[in-house]
Amino acid sequence: MNGRTPFVAANWKMHKTVAEAEAFAAALLPRVSDAEGVDVAVCPSFLALGAIVDSTRGSRVRVLAQNMHYEASGAFTGEVSPPMLAELGVNGVILGHSERREHFAETDRALELKMPAALAAGLLPVLCVGETEEERERGDTERKLRHQVQEDLSQVDSAQLGDVVIAYEPIWAIGTGLVATAEQAQEAIAFVRALVGDRAPEQAERVRILYGGSVNPDNAAELLALPDVDGALVGGASLEAESFAAIVAAAGRR
Repeated sequence: MNGRTPFVAANWKMHKTVAEAEAFAAALLPRVSDAEGVDVAVCPSFLALGAIVDSTRGSRVRVLAQNMHYEASGAFTGEVSPPMLAELGVNGVILGHSERREHFAETDRALELKMPAALAAGLLPVLCVGETEEERERGDTERKLRHQVQEDLSQVDSAQLGDVVIAYEPIWAIGTGLVATAEQAQEAIAFVRALVGDRAPEQAERVRILYGGSVNPDNAAELLALPDVDGALVGGASLEAESFAAIVAAAGRR
């Protein structure tokens, strides 16, 4: 055992009304109440964050936002700041998801600012990195991961790198039903860990690195058993409490 507690997070993306989110929480909590040795999180839309913070209060389930701005306040219409999330009782935030990068022009420069801002507000940042199908076919996977990890974490103090969570999500596997092979996932995640180790070897042993990309109850056990995989960022399979709880259970058995 490596001493890192597995972490499984449900990224609902733009799904679930507040009522649907509350119903999900009611169905999930009894299913994960005895899931020892694994950290569990749900990531609702901004509108459902407060309701889910209330619904999960006193449970083992953490609540993460799906995005945030790096400034504490200002003229940024439509944005939400780190202190706003912290005041609400949110535990962390997903940053740099490929859909944010692709559809909303999220840049590595913005993430360079968001990562330390999240930590300063007491939020757990989950940084998403990953390559496209074309980049993998060209043999550019390591180049892409090196750029993202080095740029996006550049302003995080080396001593805090172990407080960050990184999610490796090959873009070609997100929502497609395609899943990286065990060998591909382990190779990429070990490379990401080595990149952290280039700055701080002791933090590389602490940092938790998740796999994301069409994770489901059927493939979770194999992926979560890999030596460098510390959990999963789950998309479609997290929209049903039963399937998400099955992935949490697989993480608890690793």
